Amino acid sequence: QVQLLESGGGLVQAGGSLRLACAASGSRLSINTMGWYRQAPGKQRELVASIGSGGSTNYADSVKGRFTISRDNAENTVYLQMNSLKPEDTAVYYCKAIILYRVYWGQGTQVTVSS
Repeated sequence: QVQLLESGGGLVQAGGSLRLACAASGSRLSINTMGWYRQAPGKQRELVASIGSGGSTNYADSVKGRFTISRDNAENTVYLQMNSLKPEDTAVYYCKAIILYRVYWGQGTQVTVSS
């Protein structure tokens, strides 16, 4: 049973920083793509950033230059460093992992940015 455990969310003032982490457990298989999505109240879940097993990255335009995704393959962990946070970044952030074409989601962690 694959599980994704997120951590690092919280409340921060605009302009501040947070670092999210997501650790995958329960699988001996290599994880293909890992990523972060977010969902604000009343909005659809959207991609924030993703990273392939080889390190290639993809970012939403709204976070380019402010967020950085990275991963530790040995620890099956993906990180999201979020700088220069804005109130519009407020959302529940979800971790996603793809293992042998199956998609797994974490439970989500709340990020709230106050103005």
